[in-house]
Amino acid sequence: MITLNQCLQSLVVALALSLGACSQKAPSETWNVNSSRQALSEPLTIDSSNAQIVTSIPASSEATCTFSEEPVLVIGDDEEDDNQWFSYIWGAGRLSDGSIAVVDNDLYEVRVFDASGRHLRSMGQRGEGPGEFTNPTSLWITAGDTLWVGNYRPWSYTVFTAQGQFVRRILLDPVYQNRSRAGGVLENGYTVNAREVGMYTPGFDVPHTMVVEIHNPDGKLVGHLAQIPHITYGTVSEAPENLYLYPLFEANAEVDALGSTIVLAHGSKPEIQVLDDEFNLQMTIRWPEPNREVTRADIRAWREDYRTLRSPARYMLSRERPVADVFPVMSSVRIGRDGRIWVRQYDRPREDRGWLAFGADGNFFCHMAQTPSYVQEFGADYVLLLHESELGVQTVQIHRLTLPS
Repeated sequence: MITLNQCLQSLVVALALSLGACSQKAPSETWNVNSSRQALSEPLTIDSSNAQIVTSIPASSEATCTFSEEPVLVIGDDEEDDNQWFSYIWGAGRLSDGSIAVVDNDLYEVRVFDASGRHLRSMGQRGEGPGEFTNPTSLWITAGDTLWVGNYRPWSYTVFTAQGQFVRRILLDPVYQNRSRAGGVLENGYTVNAREVGMYTPGFDVPHTMVVEIHNPDGKLVGHLAQIPHITYGTVSEAPENLYLYPLFEANAEVDALGSTIVLAHGSKPEIQVLDDEFNLQMTIRWPEPNREVTRADIRAWREDYRTLRSPARYMLSRERPVADVFPVMSSVRIGRDGRIWVRQYDRPREDRGWLAFGADGNFFCHMAQTPSYVQEFGADYVLLLHESELGVQTVQIHRLTLPS
């Protein structure tokens, strides 16, 4: 662990992130917590006086986390139980007693199942009244097993007790017409929301910005936490009119919030900024990662794999679509329910680099192979996955997580 005593005394911390993975050019830009070229809301004051830089070398460690090959619980595979038929799952989480809450977007409801998979209760329905949904898309479980369901348009949070009683609806002020692009709900009721800001131009030359904002428990805007360079968009002649693509293998902003922790990163750099629920910088996690250049073989492999999809779109394969010079370092960052920070490493086509896990202290914890399904939640000793069969049947699965000895 490397502790900086004198280098992090300023209230605004510059985070230098290379954007070489974002286009055929290799521009570089510095983005700041609280400081950027687009000040769209009042910036928050960030105290970084006690921040640390924690550097690890995952490549030198053999510590491995594993998840059980077979799930210890599957919800959605009982054809005789109508409550286990899902239409389109957009969120799931585990409560303190081991029960599982699942958001079904197309059925406009949240269902809760016990630790054995038995349906206990449902909450919500289609509508715009108290406890109703127009488009439920996310789920967070906070203190006291309170369920926060993200819903739009406009973006809001509908809050329930674990027993299914409606508590309140929280609409952001100013209003977000579209859903929050990233973030989450903290234990203290503050929410971290992100919106993408920028101009759509045909030439893939103006990157958008991810504006990360904090709202209080009543939905009022507190201020912006960070503004991070995000995706660059453009058009190709094969695509339908007004359909914008992004460069192949482009890195983008990464934001997550859970418990009392907020993480900010950019996929082009092996670095994560960790803030607490008072929005103060606690640490910067870093690890060495060599640049991995994109080759013609990589592009060819991606195109070959894309053509095997059920309904490939020809414009995605356009020769006019830019390709990054180097691969991103990461494709997502997730905060576990126990405070660990999980980084999904970015894969070359036909590669599986898996996950890196860092402890709450910032030190490297373990490697883990890529899960066969989409991760909804990391726990202290489990991984909650959303699995979809080849026929499109969705199930929620709990796998046992084994930690290094």
